[in-house]
Amino acid sequence: MLIRDASAQDWAGVWPFFRAIVAAGETFPYALDLDSDAGRAIWYVDAPNRTVVALDDDGTVVGTAKMNNNRDGNGAHVASASYMVDPAHAGRGIGRALCEHSLDWAREAGFRAMQFNAVVETNVHAVKLYRSLGFAVVGTVPESFRHPREGYVGLHVMHRYL
Repeated sequence: MLIRDASAQDWAGVWPFFRAIVAAGETFPYALDLDSDAGRAIWYVDAPNRTVVALDDDGTVVGTAKMNNNRDGNGAHVASASYMVDPAHAGRGIGRALCEHSLDWAREAGFRAMQFNAVVETNVHAVKLYRSLGFAVVGTVPESFRHPREGYVGLHVMHRYL
């Protein structure tokens, strides 16, 4: 698997699974009916932040991540990131590779920590992955995410020092 900076042309490979993940309404707080342009505007971030894609051996986009400072100004020393893996390629270590890649990027860019502001507590695979990489739940905002099957569930704030 290759992880590299995303190009404008890569969006055609990202959009189908991005749309499906967002429309499912289980893990991201985005509008369920985002169109391609709105999705790209959310996901593709400007330098010095990064958007990357993960490619399989055939060059197919199988995952993506965006990495950025969590806040501007006095909070700019903390990084954040978001990840999406094509569900057809789940369970192959793509999410872990993207997360490790973003941690390396944040360290090299001089960030002191990484924080995820809104990890849906029912997203047990993501929570387990992040914990295995040293993140801790530092708080949970109750009932702040409307899950399509579970109803109102909490959002974890997860953090780790770099």
